[in-house]
Amino acid sequence: MLSFAANSLLCRHALKHTSIDAATFTMVRLAAGAVMLWTVTRLTRPGEAAKGNWISAFALFVYAIGFSFAYASLPAGTGALVLIGAVQVSMISYGLAKGERFCGWQTLGLGLAVAGLVGLFLPGVSAPPLWGSLLMLSSGVGWGVYSVRGKGAAHPIDETTGNFLLAAPIAITASLILRTHASFDHAGVGCAAISGALTSGLGYIVWYTALPSLKTTTAATAQLSVPVLTALGGILFLGETMTLRLALASAAILSGIALVVLARRW
Repeated sequence: MLSFAANSLLCRHALKHTSIDAATFTMVRLAAGAVMLWTVTRLTRPGEAAKGNWISAFALFVYAIGFSFAYASLPAGTGALVLIGAVQVSMISYGLAKGERFCGWQTLGLGLAVAGLVGLFLPGVSAPPLWGSLLMLSSGVGWGVYSVRGKGAAHPIDETTGNFLLAAPIAITASLILRTHASFDHAGVGCAAISGALTSGLGYIVWYTALPSLKTTTAATAQLSVPVLTALGGILFLGETMTLRLALASAAILSGIALVVLARRW
């Protein structure tokens, strides 16, 4: 979840404070992730082939391209909220369709976490730009599909590597199509490379490895922490201040997640 939050902060910073465009950011991010994952795979699993598939790779691309273009207009915290909201709808809907159900404590936990999100982002905040919100919604659906498909991964590292290797050429093609709008600088490329190699590539290995042992609904709810972590990242790295509302909302969201995750053990 820290990696997901860092991706929001890196992308928003790059698109707001450097000259890199969204398509180039996406291309560099996925290419850097592919290189990092390929290197890790070669070092840890020599002789094993990447096992990505085109459906998951395309879902990964949809997530990444929508994410980048949305952050050209959305603030980091608002973008994270819209993204995670879309992920919740797609993953929880899939889980319920497959027969997963919340017990009473889990329902309470989800409600508490959602209430925390509402308290954190809605009061006093104007509606986000429609186009950016729609792009982030598509990004969230793409990540939801990617995460659901990841639950069945037999070899998470190999499949994550394969998906990045397949998604990178798609991003390169998109960047070439939009080349007339391309622009970049060293700082922007650096942010994209860090996002791809570290907070995406290595972060997704951890996420993809954990997914098979999680219920779809539990995995979806855990991601409710991302907007909180993004807001805290803004405090640490962007000079924003801690408020009582942020502290209370963060406590509600994290407590709600704990209820969802731990309720089955009681």
